[in-house]
Amino acid sequence: MQRLNHRSFGSCEIGFPLRGVFWSLLALFLASQLLPGLMTSVLADGPVVQAKTAPAPAKGQPSVVLITLDGLPATFLRDPAVSLPNLRRLAQQGVAAEGMVVANPSVTWPNHTTLITGVYPATHGVLFNGVLQRPGLGLPPKTEAKKDGRELVAVPTLFDFAKQAGLATAGINWPCTRNIESVDDNMPDVPEFFESSTPGLINDLKQNQILTEELIKNFYKYSGTIRDDMWTAAATYIIRHRMPQFMTIHLLNVDGVHHKYGPRTPGGDAAVAYIDTCLGRILDAIESSGNAGNTTIIVTADHGFISIPQSIRPNVKLKQAGLLTTSGNRVDSARAYAIPEGGIAMVFLTVPESKASDRQKVVELFKDSEGISSILQPAEFATYGLPDPADHPGMADLILVAKDGYGFSAVATGDETIVESDTTLGTHGFLSTNPKMNAILVMAGRGIRTGASFGTENSPGIVRNVDVAPTIAHLLKLKLPQTDGRILTEVLSPQE
Repeated sequence: MQRLNHRSFGSCEIGFPLRGVFWSLLALFLASQLLPGLMTSVLADGPVVQAKTAPAPAKGQPSVVLITLDGLPATFLRDPAVSLPNLRRLAQQGVAAEGMVVANPSVTWPNHTTLITGVYPATHGVLFNGVLQRPGLGLPPKTEAKKDGRELVAVPTLFDFAKQAGLATAGINWPCTRNIESVDDNMPDVPEFFESSTPGLINDLKQNQILTEELIKNFYKYSGTIRDDMWTAAATYIIRHRMPQFMTIHLLNVDGVHHKYGPRTPGGDAAVAYIDTCLGRILDAIESSGNAGNTTIIVTADHGFISIPQSIRPNVKLKQAGLLTTSGNRVDSARAYAIPEGGIAMVFLTVPESKASDRQKVVELFKDSEGISSILQPAEFATYGLPDPADHPGMADLILVAKDGYGFSAVATGDETIVESDTTLGTHGFLSTNPKMNAILVMAGRGIRTGASFGTENSPGIVRNVDVAPTIAHLLKLKLPQTDGRILTEVLSPQE
C-alpha cells in the first residue's frame, strides 16, 4: 500500500483551489483551537513504555481498522472545494462509494452500533445517544448516556466475535462500548470516559506523555479539535506499538462544528481539513506498524448533514394544546413529550388511559404545521428499520419528520413554535431516505480491489451501512449469525 503522508495536507496535487481567504480562516481556526493540545501529537512518537498486560501485536495477521469521521457527508469526497487529500488518496488506492445509506435514526450511537453489528436499530436496540428513561406516568422521558455497552446493545458485536476467535481488539471513542470486556484497549465514547477506559492503556499513554493529568482534568473544557487530537494520538500509539486485528476509531469534531456553523461554512471546512490531517496520522501509523500489507482500512461516517435556518419547538405546541405543563424552564408534566433527534422528533405518549385520544390530538396538532413533512405511526416504523413501541421500551409512539431547512428543538418555554436557528445551524437525524444523510465510505488495503465499484445493478455506487459489519467479518474470517446486510463482494479481491 502506498504510504499516505499527512504532510501533503495543503498540496495542490488533489486539485483543491488554494483560496487565500479560506486558508487564512483555516489557520486562524486551527490556531485558536489547537495550540494548547499540540503536544499530544508531537509526543505520540516519543519513547515507548508498554504495560505488561498489553495485547500481542497482530504483525503478519489480517487486521481491519474501521475509522468514522463523524458527520462527513458522502458528497464531500467529490467536491473539489473540500480539502480531503488523505481521504482522496486512500480512495484512489482502493474504492469509494457514491454514498452509504445510514440507519434510522441517523444519529451517532445508533449508526456506530449498526456499523459493528450489521443490523438495524430495530434489532440492536440503540435509538438515541443513550438509553431512554421513563420517570413515571405523565412525566417527560429523558435519555441517559452513562450506561454500559451491555445495557445499550441487545446483540453481539464484531468485538465479541473477534474476541471469541482470539483476535486482539481496540476501540477509541467508540459509542456503546463502556465496560465491554471484548475490547482489549478501550477508550469508550461516554461521559467521564477516562474512568471507563482500559487501565493499562491509560497508564501507557501517561507514561509516554500522550496523556497528562491536566489534559484528563480539563478534557471536556477543550475544543473538539484538541479532543480529536488526543484520540488520534491514542490510536496511533496503539497501532504503532501493538497493532490489533480489529480496531475502531471515532473522530468527532466535524460533527460538533457542523452543528454550530452548518456544513460548507468556513468553520465547517476548516474542521474537515483538520480531520483529514488526523486521518493522515493514522494512515502513517499503519504504514509504520509493520503490518500495513495485511491491513484493510475502512473510512466512513455515521450520517450526513443539512443546514437548518429554522428550528421547530414541538413541546411549545404541546404545551399550548394542554398536553404538557411547565414551570420556569422545567417541564413538570407531559401526556405527550417530544425528544428531538435533529431532523426527526420522537413523541412519547406517557399516560396509557389517554394514549389513543392523545395520539389523535398530536396528529391533528402537527399535520398541517409549518416545517413538518410527515408524521410516522408505529405501523410504518419497520419500513425504516425501527422497532414497534410494543417491543421496545425506548421507542416513541409517533415520529415527527421535518422538512429540509428545519430541525427540532427540545425547548418547551415561551410561545414561539418556529424560531430562527441561532446556536445550531446544522443537523442530521433526518430519515435515511433523504440522500443528504448519506455518509462517505472508502475501503483500501488488504483484500480490496483498487478501482472496483460499489453497489448492485439496481443501485450502482450506493451501499448500506448494514453491509459494513458482514464485510469486516468476512475479511477477518468471522461468522455473523444475524445480519441485515450483505458482504460487499463486488469490491473484494478474488482470493477473498
